[in-house]
Amino acid sequence: MNPRLDLRGTPCPLNFVRTRLKLEQLPAGTPLEVWLDAGEPMQHVPDSLRQQGYEILTIQPQDNYFILTVKA
Repeated sequence: MNPRLDLRGTPCPLNFVRTRLKLEQLPAGTPLEVWLDAGEPMQHVPDSLRQQGYEILTIQPQDNYFILTVKA
């Protein structure tokens, strides 16, 4: 099972900062599941991660949030 970071309810840009810090702690190539609220978090976090050089593997919509899988 992949490491998971539940950031539902976390405002921007804190959710991006926490995601980046977690990715930096993981071995290279490890997938990280990040749970994000719809709206502003999903509009900003994936793009910000791509700009930092991270690869977005999947974005899965759930009932009221999204699961973003990003490779460390």
